[in-house]
Amino acid sequence: MRKNLYFIIILCSLTSCYTYQVKKPADPAANDKQSKKNTAMANNTANPMKNAAAESQNPQPMPAPANVQEKLAAGKNVKIDVDGRSYKVIVDKWESDSLVAHPVHNPKKILKFHKNQINGEKIAEKRFSQPIADIITVVAYAAIGVGIYLLVR
Repeated sequence: MRKNLYFIIILCSLTSCYTYQVKKPADPAANDKQSKKNTAMANNTANPMKNAAAESQNPQPMPAPANVQEKLAAGKNVKIDVDGRSYKVIVDKWESDSLVAHPVHNPKKILKFHKNQINGEKIAEKRFSQPIADIITVVAYAAIGVGIYLLVR
């Protein structure tokens, strides 16, 4: 039983609350639709044919592709996909169109990637994950409760 308790404690100490998450861009089309609904409800007494004609003349703008250089600012800890391989790096700087970075656990090694090699849709930033932190907290409290129970028994 003690071996299992030690195993759980070691497992919890090795678990990180930080995960790499792809930042989802705000959808301007959804925001635009919401504002149109609000104005339509405010102008409920206005002519409905006039509103329909105005909406058909204003096509929805296409979201612009995200700029890789803006997403990868200096000092960020990110996970990038380059030519099918995944790298966890810390961004150092941009030299014209090339990203200069180093692996997370090896600051002496320098990596260079051209911006066209980097998949802009799969750039994931390292962020704090509240659900994982909550799970670790519950498991830690349960382990402490089991430990106290075993000591009292």
